[in-house]
Amino acid sequence: MQTNALSGGFADPAIDSAHAFRRVMEAMARPGTIHDIAGAAPPAPMSPAMGAVLLTLCDADTPIYLAGDMECDAVRAWLSFHTGTPFVCPAQCMFAVGRWNALLPLSAYSLGTSDYPDRAATLIVECPELAPKGATLTGPGIQDKALLSLPEIDAFQANQAQFPLGLDFIFTCGDRLAALPRSTKVA
Repeated sequence: MQTNALSGGFADPAIDSAHAFRRVMEAMARPGTIHDIAGAAPPAPMSPAMGAVLLTLCDADTPIYLAGDMECDAVRAWLSFHTGTPFVCPAQCMFAVGRWNALLPLSAYSLGTSDYPDRAATLIVECPELAPKGATLTGPGIQDKALLSLPEIDAFQANQAQFPLGLDFIFTCGDRLAALPRSTKVA
């Protein structure tokens, strides 16, 4: 195992993961809000925010799909050491990790079932920018409306139309994150 795979995890795993979990939950509860998240130093091309999210949400029972440039030895070794997560194909993952274009098509992921909508995949998307501009978001957790720089609009509108089925999204950039649950309407 590479030496750098052993570093970059949470300094105090119990405390750091609790803080990171709170940030992820705040982002999911308030779609379109942007939150700082810290504590992880994963290998490139993964951002610190993406690393912190994965350290918080993944373990040996959480299958992950790595897409595009995230599918590399450094990322695999780092996630294997820090989380023990298994790596799977898109149809079997709980979390898919990558840049937007590498994660397409969205039809490759589980949308859940009518009996178990919670079994849908969550895509953790590394973005070049994360800003309160662009797409208009409305729905649960949003008082009036929110703005968020999304990679496109049509895919998120089609995803929301399948509610209660559909994918959930966490967007990361640098040391910041935002979320878009399937219940959020995008215009």
